Formats: sequence, structure tokens, C-alpha cells
Amino acid sequence: MTSKIKNIVTILALIVVFGCSSKKENKTEVKTEMKKELTAKDILGNPDYVAISYGGYREKLRAEQPTIAQLKDDLKLMHAMGIRIIRTYNVQPELPHAANVLEAIHQLKNEDASFEMYVMLGAWIDCLNAWTEKTPNHEVESAQNKGEIARAVALANKYPDIVKVIAVGNEAMIRWATSYFVRPNVILKWVNHLQDLKKTGALSKDLWVTCSDDFASWGGGDPSYRVKDLEDIIKAVDYVSMHTYAYHNSHYNPAFWKVPAHEKGLSDLEKIDHAMARAVNFAKTQYKEVSKYVKSVDATKTVHIGETGWATTSSGHYGENGSRATDEYKQGLYYKHLREWTKKAGISCFYFEAFDEQWKDAANPNGSENHFGLFTLKGEAKYPIWNLVDNGAFKDLKRDGKIITKTFNGDKEALMKAVLVPNTEYPR
Repeated sequence: MTSKIKNIVTILALIVVFGCSSKKENKTEVKTEMKKELTAKDILGNPDYVAISYGGYREKLRAEQPTIAQLKDDLKLMHAMGIRIIRTYNVQPELPHAANVLEAIHQLKNEDASFEMYVMLGAWIDCLNAWTEKTPNHEVESAQNKGEIARAVALANKYPDIVKVIAVGNEAMIRWATSYFVRPNVILKWVNHLQDLKKTGALSKDLWVTCSDDFASWGGGDPSYRVKDLEDIIKAVDYVSMHTYAYHNSHYNPAFWKVPAHEKGLSDLEKIDHAMARAVNFAKTQYKEVSKYVKSVDATKTVHIGETGWATTSSGHYGENGSRATDEYKQGLYYKHLREWTKKAGISCFYFEAFDEQWKDAANPNGSENHFGLFTLKGEAKYPIWNLVDNGAFKDLKRDGKIITKTFNGDKEALMKAVLVPNTEYPR
């Protein structure tokens, strides 16, 4: 072999060696990136991490807790929908739902490396005498709050790969929550407590802390909520979680909902479609008002939607004899428009909610609070997610042993017969 040929062979060998080495390094980089633990900062506002509120209760009493197996079925269904972050509401010792949800996710991750789900863990906050026969004292907090926060911290530390946010309270500052609301100083106290734990290493520094409350509580409406303690809360939280419900406002603030004079000549379907467009604009306006106020206090804080939704059954204010806001077609439009808007705007939206729950208004099966889910109690997919059934997203998945079918047997014509035009004469 001539020296020239030997040199060529040597060069080729080096190319092969370095090429293989480079590939190995690339593979190592990919593996390292795949193993990188995501934080709330990575997830919130990320369109690939769709959010939803979740309660897995099947029965009329919350004492009848769903099993781990039932929770795992629900989690698989939500995962198939593209959901990657869920919101829970309390960690009360007699209601181990949230703890069981975390354990169910933990088990699913061990069973399937591709399963990915994160949690915004709620800690319920009450005033003194809340939910008792005594008169609620809104100036003093409940003694149970301390234990609730401690349990949330313990779960966040037990499942750090799953719990990415702790929310202090749920609609705990809004004054219409007459059974339990507290003054902002109580929320501020516990937000600061959690932030202090992060500083000392007792909680992950990457865990985000918020409280989830009505848009008005965040200064987006009534100026009387804009107090010093609220300003301090905004500065203390890692982001703001606000609620907006055009659905409820179709009764309590119906001006946007009524068919305006210039639309009276439209077809019924056009009137409905236009009303739903106004409903989404209502939510956008509340979001903008909260964002405007929050940014005026702390320009670094982002605002995400902790709750918004649309019920599909109502025997009360929102049904046939009320605002007529309620049915699956309207829910479908609201869900579609909300997801499109929030994804494009980089807003996380914890849509309310994944499954119907009948404990919320147990004495009234047709009460709207029981029917905000995208799935019925029977495991039927409602109109907003019929397309997922058609696409085979739920193939081989079941809820309580039942395969996932579509409401109305997938008959759009039958569904539309239940749709009502907004009541222009409401309230009567």
C-alpha cells in the first residue's frame, strides 16, 4: 500500500471515528434534553401543555371517593385529549382525592414512560365558621387553613415531578362566596409563607405559587377590591390565576347576551353563533381588565385563566325559562373559541371541567353545576370533543368499564333540536 493510499485510509477512518463520536454526543444531548424536568415556567402559557380542571367524583357524596383505578382511567382519557396539566381544589384529610390523583399519575408514569401529566394543586382556604350553622366570620380565618397548606406542601415535596403549582384558595376573596370568603390579608399570609419555604429550600424554588380567584377579586371590576393587600398579593405570587364566566353572567349581567336589535332578522342559528362570539369577547374583556390592573401593580406578572366553562344542562337561571344559555352546541362553540384564543395568546386556560360531577348540586340532578364536564357521568363525550371520538383518540379506553361514545349517538340534528336561542326578554 502506497503512503498516499495509507493517508487516505487514515483520513477516512478518522472521519468514521469522529462521525460516530458526534452521533453518540448528539444522542446523549437528546437523552439529556428528554430527561430535563419541566417547571411551571416551561409549562404555563405553552400551547403544547393544555390545561383542564379535574374532579373524578362519580357519586352524589364526595365521601364516596373514586378509586385509584378510576382516576387512572380518567387520566388516560384526558391524556388522549392532549391534556398535560390538571387543576385540583383541596387536600382535606377526609377527602384524599388530590393525593390519590397524584399517586395515580405517579403509577401511570412508572407504567408508561411516555405518560406526561402535571398538577396545579389547590389548597382550600376558608373563613372562621365556614360551612357550619354559625355565622361565617369573614374577618378571621379558619383554623383548618394551616393544616391545608401543610398538606399541600407535603404533597408537592412527595411528588415534585408532578406538582408544579400550588394555588392558595379557590374564589376565596370574592364577596359573593358568602359561605367562606376571607379578606386578602389571609391569602397574602399563606402566599408569603410558601414563598418563604422556597427560599429556605423546604419547597422547590421552581414551584410556582398563585391563588385562583374571580376576575373581580383581581381588580378587574369593582374598584373596592383594589386594596393594598391585593397589590401585595400580586407582587408576591408567581403569576395570577383568574376566573371568568360569561355563562353565569348570561343571567347576572345579561346585556351582552341578549340578541341586539340589529340581529333580530337573523336566523336562529346565526343569533346563537353571534351570542357565543359575544360570550367569548366577554371573557376576553375580563381578562384584559385584570391584566391591565395587574400590570399596573407589577409589570412582570403574567395572567392565566384558572377557570372558565359552559354547562350543558340547567333547570334554573340558565335554562329554558332563564337566559337559555345552556346546551352542548353552545358549549362546543365556547370551548372551541376559548382554546383557539388562549393558545394563540400564550394563555394557559384550565377549562372547567373534564367530567360531570353530580355532588355539586346533589338534590337537583338538572342543576347546572353538575353539568360543566366535557364527558357525562356515563362516559359519553359531549359535542365539543365528538371529533376526538371520530379520530379514534379514545380507542381501547374506558370509563367505569364503558367505551367512550358520543352524546345524542353522534346525531347532530338531534343535538340541535335541544338548542335554544338566547332569551331576549330575560329577565322577565
